[in-house]
Amino acid sequence: MPKFLKNLYTKEYINSLALNILIFYPSFNINSFTNQIFNSSWKNLELKQRMRHISTIIGIFIPLSYKKQISILINVYKYNQKTLGNRKDKLGLENLIYSDFVQVYGLDDFITSMFAIEYFTINSSAEFAIREFILKYEDKTIAQMKIWTKSQNEHLRRLASEGCRPRLPWANSLVKYIKDPSIVLEILELLQNDTSLYVKKSVANNLNDISKDHPNIVINIAKKWYGQNEDKNWIIKHATRTLLKQGNLEVLQIFGYIPKQNIKIIDFNMNSYVKIGTNIEFSFNLKSKYILGKLRIEYSIDFVRLNNKSNNKVFFITQKEFTTNIHKINKKHSFKLINTRKYYNGIHNINIIINGIIVHKQKFNLIG
Repeated sequence: MPKFLKNLYTKEYINSLALNILIFYPSFNINSFTNQIFNSSWKNLELKQRMRHISTIIGIFIPLSYKKQISILINVYKYNQKTLGNRKDKLGLENLIYSDFVQVYGLDDFITSMFAIEYFTINSSAEFAIREFILKYEDKTIAQMKIWTKSQNEHLRRLASEGCRPRLPWANSLVKYIKDPSIVLEILELLQNDTSLYVKKSVANNLNDISKDHPNIVINIAKKWYGQNEDKNWIIKHATRTLLKQGNLEVLQIFGYIPKQNIKIIDFNMNSYVKIGTNIEFSFNLKSKYILGKLRIEYSIDFVRLNNKSNNKVFFITQKEFTTNIHKINKKHSFKLINTRKYYNGIHNINIIINGIIVHKQKFNLIG
């Protein structure tokens, strides 16, 4: 398994791609193509740069009209899917080069490109490519995406949602839809009753994107959809995860997590000093005069940053209906060194959160 995502594009994959192209384009120069892919700049390219590099080189080595290029690549793609059999899902990320080719060479041919995207999104995705067509042909592209919401193929229905996410990771933000997501909501409305998990995840992620800029819009949708059926319930639970982490009381109450005044934290136990690279362990009891009831339990840490600043991050513990009046919680948090987070010595706070309300605070000293 590749250590880094950029290493997904192995020599084996490129050689297989070249051989498959040769089947449908006999003039294809495999050796020159492969040498051009793995040129002197290859090692310095990251995943999306390698993707763009490959798709661009493909266009150079198939010097035909765009329509003929697409015809060849669709045949290659279908042949590749057929030969992979049950393994076809394992090349989904690598095969983004096909839709990237459409993005590079097809922006001036809308009809051919939409035809191609319908093929290339199957068992892969065209979520990055379709955004460029939204920017250039907004009305026509959105109309096409609405048609895809009715497709029998879940990949096309998922593309309709994923492609218009305002803040899609790894992609340029759709600034217009960040400011006004009305058009995006029209597509999501058409997908609200979808039963495919693949599609539901995308709809939920799209709504979660929107919640970061327009929380009230998503709160209103949550109130409208939640409780209608299990599929919508699943979407709303995942669509409101950012709002839940923010302790939005309105969203918490949609799920029945109301503030509890009668719950106390007792017997809190935690080390006062924690060394970077190890874990902090803490435990406590929830206690009430009555049954604890439905609780969402989280904790947050105020991480020390440079210049005496801090950064608060929320972590989930559990959420369920408690049928007793006392319950013990044990938790461990890792301060293992990782590339995406840097730790600093100093006094940190840990906060216990119940149904969106901080009910206990405790200090500990993180040392190197």
